[in-house]
Amino acid sequence: MRINTRGRYALRASLALARIGQDGELVAIHSLSEEEQISPVFLEQIFFKLKRAGIVQSVRGPHGGFSFIRPLDQLTVKDILDAVGEELDAGPCDKHLAECDRSPCCASHKVWVKTAELVKEYLGSVTLSSLLKDAGGRTKK
Repeated sequence: MRINTRGRYALRASLALARIGQDGELVAIHSLSEEEQISPVFLEQIFFKLKRAGIVQSVRGPHGGFSFIRPLDQLTVKDILDAVGEELDAGPCDKHLAECDRSPCCASHKVWVKTAELVKEYLGSVTLSSLLKDAGGRTKK
């Protein structure tokens, strides 16, 4: 499993939105960009995906921006990574058995399947709220 830049930035920007936006306050892309030193164009692409996944909402205009739709204690790292299209598989053989000519005799296949399951389970248990709390940031429900 390898989380690419889009996934890492999506998590960083989501945590920044959680820290900056209070009580549903809208946060502009340029504020998130400055806070996390991420290109605003790249952040717009990320937040479009988060919006399409029902994680954030947006308001256009001079006082517009983004805010979370769901409480932070109900948003997980897995939700964020899934929304931006990250593959959370441990390797190519944990889901592409039909493409592997070794699958009928492969003893290691179960290791990669279980690894992927454990990673997904763990990332699905880590909420944005818990990450902020662990980092000493404020939490928002």
